[in-house]
Amino acid sequence: MRTWISLLCCAWLVGCAQAPLVTRGEHLLRDELFNPPAQAIQADEVFAISDEMRAYVRNEIIGHSRGKSRQQALADALYQRGGLRLEYDASATRNAAEAFHARSGNCLSLVIMTAAFARELGLRVEYQSALNEEAWSRSAGLYLRSGHVNLTLGRRIIDAGPGDSRSVTIDFLASEDVRRLRTRIVDERTVLAMYMNNRAAEALVAQRLDDAYAWAREAVVQGPAFLSAFNTLGVIYLRHGNLAPAEQVFRHVLEREPANTRAMYNLAQVLVMLGRDREAAEWQHKLAQIEPNPPFHFFNLGIAAMARNDFRAARDLFAREVDRADYYHEFHFWLAQASFGLGDFEQARKHLALAMDSSTTRRDHDLYAAKLAWMKSHGYQ
Repeated sequence: MRTWISLLCCAWLVGCAQAPLVTRGEHLLRDELFNPPAQAIQADEVFAISDEMRAYVRNEIIGHSRGKSRQQALADALYQRGGLRLEYDASATRNAAEAFHARSGNCLSLVIMTAAFARELGLRVEYQSALNEEAWSRSAGLYLRSGHVNLTLGRRIIDAGPGDSRSVTIDFLASEDVRRLRTRIVDERTVLAMYMNNRAAEALVAQRLDDAYAWAREAVVQGPAFLSAFNTLGVIYLRHGNLAPAEQVFRHVLEREPANTRAMYNLAQVLVMLGRDREAAEWQHKLAQIEPNPPFHFFNLGIAAMARNDFRAARDLFAREVDRADYYHEFHFWLAQASFGLGDFEQARKHLALAMDSSTTRRDHDLYAAKLAWMKSHGYQ
């Protein structure tokens, strides 16, 4: 069973629609269907600064500013060699203190950590969400749309000197990617909702449905205009077997975003499970008109071709996915496998290397590195 959810997890871009009508979503919550989460969810912990972080601000940022503006001193600590030495890691969404302790996180985790530092420094913070592109991944039968956020640091209100007159944008994409971003400003409650939604998605992938519901619930409460949280809530109901609440949530999303293809797909799936095939077919037809080749369409056809040992067809299908989404490591990995099956070892090595370079977790990076080493050790030059 495939279901589609959205999250702010990887350092890629999020597709956004026109701002929806904002209405509260508490009427869609069904607390009685779930057990309490394993750990209480505290929104005020997300941006909380630890004693270790506070000492870092005092000793490493302020202590080494040497006449720089505070926003530039923070930027230098994030980017320059000898600073925090952060590592991008999409395996989990962390709060500010967790990201600092691990010195790693996805783009949302690192933005939250930076915002916590900025608060301690007394700086103004403005959050931006990127527009008009989207990136996809999959895990545990879920198709995940990843998004991207960054933030801009402004001067302190009490500062009037020219050294603090400029704002500084902090982004964990490569500089050439940052230049082409189109963004919209989002408030901190929406960023909180993004964080909660990520945690809900991660719990859902791990099949911890009670935890997933608790995180999604908090995302809906924090950001009623952030419709991705409602879609995640609907998927949780669907996976929990609560079809009527799931239908209600997906229709809520479609009332506010009539062209939301993820909600359409999920609603059609619920209607099929409810035995309302005619209604489901209507939504499937509408979805096909909007998106005839959805994400992973050619990939799934390629997997079927691999099962038939039709490596040529598989190679061509995986190549089509790479052409439209070359950021995703798994597309390169499977293209490498199809090329290997055809005896094209040069292309197999090339796409294994690209899979390794585009991987977003240490585990995947090490897996692809090991496969490259195996090819070399067995003489597939």
